[in-house]
Parts: sequence; structure tokens; C-alpha cells
Amino acid sequence: MSRSGWRWLALGIALTISLAAEPVTSANSLDPDADQILKSMSSYLAATKAFSVNTDIDFEVVNRNGQKLQLSSFASVVVQRPGQFYIQRQGMIANADLIFDGETLTLYGRNSNAYAQINTPGTIDDAIRAFELETGIPAPGGDLLFADPYAVLSTGVESSTYMGTAYVNGIECHHLAFRENDVDWQLWVQTGDQPLPMKYVITSKWITAAPQYEIRMRDWNTNPQINAEQFTFSAPAGATQLDALPASELDELTSIEEEQQ
Repeated sequence: MSRSGWRWLALGIALTISLAAEPVTSANSLDPDADQILKSMSSYLAATKAFSVNTDIDFEVVNRNGQKLQLSSFASVVVQRPGQFYIQRQGMIANADLIFDGETLTLYGRNSNAYAQINTPGTIDDAIRAFELETGIPAPGGDLLFADPYAVLSTGVESSTYMGTAYVNGIECHHLAFRENDVDWQLWVQTGDQPLPMKYVITSKWITAAPQYEIRMRDWNTNPQINAEQFTFSAPAGATQLDALPASELDELTSIEEEQQ
């Protein structure tokens, strides 16, 4: 079948699903089921003292001629509350480690063999806020690492919908949809007594072509064997220390925009 044929087939399936679907909630309303599941997930994550998870990340960009592209990357995350994490990010451009030991936040770029550090004594919350302030870029998915994810995720929500159950990587999940002024976002939360987030999609609805940022989470381990040395950065031989955290080391969108200029 041609690409055109596949598009018409997909459109037909989408229309069938759309016509069959019942509206779950009206606009500008908060669904108590969606809110309760979001709270349950947040409470479960907050009570988890340590965890590791692997993530597959896809985000869309629209280039200057209007073509939408999807860029894929991978991140491995290890967290130990209240104040340590290790994140390794690998993608088309990004190849970096972000390390926090409770005192210092370090960004190390493997390709450039360069690193930058900022003094950030405190918790994981403090480190994430410091990263966003220093680099000027948001940390999508970082809100799931906060001590109180619900407080961060629910801020600005204008309406929410419980969509029912679906499957992510073969795992049954509750599908939640939320609307804010600038973005729409969706969350898939594992059913059962371990309400872990399995998929997170953010849609920038007022940007041309409504690009999306998608994170799929897998290999959750809520009782990991952690090597404390993971949270300690030792500069490799020949590494260059920079004065500031370079956004382009982790943010591939920033790197691509710099290349297009």
C-alpha cells in the first residue's frame, strides 16, 4: 500500500475511534478520577526513597521550511532522596551526564570532554530549579523527580480528563489528559498497587504544528542497589572546566537552533 493509502487508512481508523468515543468531561472542568490518580502517583513517587528508571525521549521540532522532525534520545536516571541524582543523556547531539551530590550540580559533556559546576546545596528540587535558572531551558520530566510531584504538575491545570485504560509497553495504564493555558499534557500511570508513570506527553499547542515532547519510562526499580560513587563527579583526564552550564549539552533543540543560525 502506498503512503497515501496508509494515510487514508489511518484517517479512517481515527474517525472511527473519534465517532465511537464518548466525551468524558466538559471543557474547563477537573475530573476527580484524573486528579485522584495523579495524586496517587505523586504520593507513591514521593514515598520512594530511591529509584532508577530508563527513558526513551522523542521530541518534535519544526524547521524553517515547515517540516516537522522527531528527534529521539535516551536517558538513564538514578535518584536517591532527598538530595542526589545521576542522569545520563544520549541522543543525536546530546551525550552528557548531569550529577547532583547534595552540594554541587555538575554537567559533563562527554563529546566535548568539558564540564561546569554550580554550588547548589539542598535537595533535588533545588538542583532542578538551579539547572533551569542557569541554562534558561526547562527540564521536561524533571517535575516527576520533585519531592511533591503533585504540587508541581497540578499548578496551572485548567481542566483534566480520565480517558480510561490503555497499554504502554504492554503494561496496563490509566490514561490522564490535562489542559493548561500554553500546553496540553497527558500522563499514563500504571494500574495496580504501583502507580508508576509510564508515559508523559507535552504538547505546545500554540506553537506552529503543535510539537510534542514524549517520554516513555521503563525498567523501573524502586529498590535499586546504588553505588554512592555515582553521585560523585571526578573530572576525566584533560577535561576542560567551563564557567557556566552549557544548555546545548543536554538540550538538542538548542543545539539544532544554533546550527541553523
